[in-house]
Amino acid sequence: MSKKREVLEWIGTIALAVVLFLLIRTFVAEARWVPSESMYPTIKIGDHLMVEKVTKDVKRGDIVVFKPTPGSGQKDDLVKRVMGLPGDTLEVKGGVLYINGEAQVEPYLKERMITEYKPFKVPADSYFMMGDNRNNSFDSRFWGAVPKENLIGKAIFCYYPFSDAKLIYNK
Repeated sequence: MSKKREVLEWIGTIALAVVLFLLIRTFVAEARWVPSESMYPTIKIGDHLMVEKVTKDVKRGDIVVFKPTPGSGQKDDLVKRVMGLPGDTLEVKGGVLYINGEAQVEPYLKERMITEYKPFKVPADSYFMMGDNRNNSFDSRFWGAVPKENLIGKAIFCYYPFSDAKLIYNK
């Protein structure tokens, strides 16, 4: 095989790998790094997550990555738990989250909430996001619901640090 042909084969292989990488990252899955403690103890500062982008069916309890709303003042994508679905009414009384008048059991929370939150009805095609570290989470309680089109994907597992590697159960 000539040197020229060998170089062209390498270039073709590298180009194909780059195209496949970009397609997978854009439409299937991508890695994310978590910079804050708003999802602690479920997700810690510095955890690296794999986020799948294929499933767009979001359920209450799913941990998702989404683009922030303009009202949030944030620029970077956020990671939070979906707590309110379109049409739900959420309220926090006595440190307990109520959804449609029903108290929620949330074993994943770091601690009981110390603030109250007046009833809020989630608009159509939107979601109400909250961090698991509720007393240290800048979330929908402060900037409102997140439109469906802002969703990027669901967190499916933490792969780094290796000592904390785990599947993320979307409940």
